[in-house]
Formats: sequence, C-alpha cells, structure tokens
Amino acid sequence: MSSRHARPKLLAGALISVSTLAAVQLAAFPAAGAPAGTGAGDRAAASVPSSRAATAAAVGRVEDRTARALAASLADATWRSQVRDAVLADKQGDLRALTGRPAAAQAGKRLTSSLVSADRQIAAAKGLGADTGSLLRLRLAADSMRKDLKAGAVPLVAAAEADDHAKTITAYDSNGAAHTLDAGRTPDRPVYVLDIDESKALAAGMKVMRQEFGERGLTAPRASTTGSGFWTTRMTGVALSDDEEPWFKGDAEVYSLVTGFGSDGRVRVDPVEMPYLDKDGVVYHPNQILVNWSNYKYNLADVVMMEEDGSTNYRDLAKAIAGILLTIADQGAYIPLVNAVLDAIPDDWWTDDPDYVDSWYTLAKNDTGRRDGARSNGWMTLEPYYVQGL
Repeated sequence: MSSRHARPKLLAGALISVSTLAAVQLAAFPAAGAPAGTGAGDRAAASVPSSRAATAAAVGRVEDRTARALAASLADATWRSQVRDAVLADKQGDLRALTGRPAAAQAGKRLTSSLVSADRQIAAAKGLGADTGSLLRLRLAADSMRKDLKAGAVPLVAAAEADDHAKTITAYDSNGAAHTLDAGRTPDRPVYVLDIDESKALAAGMKVMRQEFGERGLTAPRASTTGSGFWTTRMTGVALSDDEEPWFKGDAEVYSLVTGFGSDGRVRVDPVEMPYLDKDGVVYHPNQILVNWSNYKYNLADVVMMEEDGSTNYRDLAKAIAGILLTIADQGAYIPLVNAVLDAIPDDWWTDDPDYVDSWYTLAKNDTGRRDGARSNGWMTLEPYYVQGL
C-alpha cells in the first residue's frame, strides 16, 4: 500500500458541519499548507526534531548489512535448501526463528547473534521497546518466482527499500557480489526480500504511543461503566483506494488515531490498530469498535488514518502529536483536531513516502452508513453500537 501524496493542503474547518465551529477551528490552528511561521506544524518542527529520515537510514543500513550476510550464508547448500523450504511454506517467515531451529545448518546458526543485534538496532531506531523481539522477516519477492526457486535456482537477497519511488534495488548473491535490479520490473530470477514484520512493529508501536500519550494525559482512563454499558461507533466496512505497489514492497499495516476532547476537557488520542487492512482495493468487514463515546465529552470525534512503512519512529511521532495537542484548550464547543494532528507531523514525513492515508472530520455518535475520507483515499461504513455492561 502506498500513500504517494504531497503534504495535504487542508482548509481548516472546510468540512465542519456546524458553521460556528469553523471560525473556532481557523483561529485554533491554521491550514496544513500555511506558510512557514504560521502553522502549528512549524511549532512542532521547531520543538520536536524530525527523525523519519534518520530512522529510514538506520533501518536501511541494518537491513542491507543483514541481507548481504544472509546471501553469503546461502553458499551452504543444506542451509540454502532449508531457507527455500521455509520461504515456500511461509510467505513471511521469521528469520531469527529460522536460524534458531535445532535442525538449522551451521551456516544459519552462525547468523543468530547478528540477527539478535540487528533486531535490537531496528527496534531502537523505530522507538520501540527493547522487549519487542524479532522483527526481521524473509519473503519471496513475487509468486512468479516460486517455480524457479523450487527448481533449485540460487536466489539473490535484497533489503526492502523504504522509498516507493526508488528506481533501483541492490541485491546480493552468495559470493557477496552486488546486483542492481530495476525497481519497476519484477526480476526474472528468484529474489528474497528482507524487511520488517510490520504487523509486529505496529503492535509494539501502538503500545509505545499509548504509553507516551498516557504519560502526557492524552489517554486518561474513563470513569467506570461497570453494569451500565456505553455507546460506541462500530466500523462494519472499510476500504482504501487501489494503488499499485512496486514488486519489492510488502503489505502495509494501517492504524488510526481517534481524537477528541475527553470527559475532563483535555484533548484525547486513542490509537486503533487495523492489522487486517493491508491491501488497497479490498473491502474489509471488521465490525471493529472505532470510537468509545464514554471516553469523550462531546458526541463528535475525528479520525486520522496512518500506515506503517518501516520508517516510523513511534515514540517521536507520539511526542510530536502530543506537543501540539496539549496546547489546545476546550472552548466549550467541539473543535475538529485533524489539522492539529497533521500539522504536528514533521515536514519531511510528507516527502516521498508519507505515512498519512486519510482523515475523517467530525464523526458523530449517531452516524450511520458510508463516510468517505477527506482526501477520497478511503471510506468507512459506520453504525452506533451499544456495549452492554457486565
């Protein structure tokens, strides 16, 4: 999945259903496309250094180094056969688990310690906890390569490229030689792609974001509703626009940030994982609770949908968002917060491969039916849903 859009020039308040709120919105935070020095994003950029480029570079170095080492290890025929069987059986295999198998060839076992170190370095670069565990996975670049791989062709190994617009990809053979591959054309020989388990990284990232938001008072626990139940908005359908991915990219992992004012009058952010939403052009029916209205003061909330593409530092992202949202005070009327969230994202996140997917302004407690995203990159079908108390 690819976002492939420039930073959106949102008209603050343009989608607000209550006209009196538009003036409040415009006064509270200028449009995302405002000139330097006028928007909340400029304040965020000044107070929280962007780390996207640094994260991408750090992760890329580790992946490239590991890809080269793995390619060299495939000179061992026994190990090469074990890796081949594992890749053919599992589309996205845990590389460290593969080298740690009791029956793994020595060529594979020798990679274990370096893989442990690589996983830790990647976790640190992405702002994840030291207990995240193995993150590197191995997959075949395309199903069209399976036949040649089964026939015994020796594969190349490439690290996944974070940039969707890359023209070439570097892959390594078992002799350590580098091969330059055309990023726009699927190779005619098998290629293993080494990248991050985005599903696992996303789960760990949501944990980090909840922790960061909680420490800053943005996810204060709601009052107990034991025995009384509460109203929610349930998402019964969701889809994103079709968008071709280059051959070297795997499925993306999507999450949403639900924002509004908590019952205490402070801005609240609730991260919502959407691990199933990994392909464009597919309609999913998750029946997932998107908004728990017992957490919010007003009957309106906003949703910003993002995607994990390997270059996200969750801790820095949470700090940047919190830094802006904490400056917004409850004015006694609902203020849409989508622009504030987008303005908090450092500018260089919007170049090449932005993580921003779409946004939904002013979701209402009683909304039913289809709601299209503000940038027309996705839609949801929603319904009120009452959760009975125990």
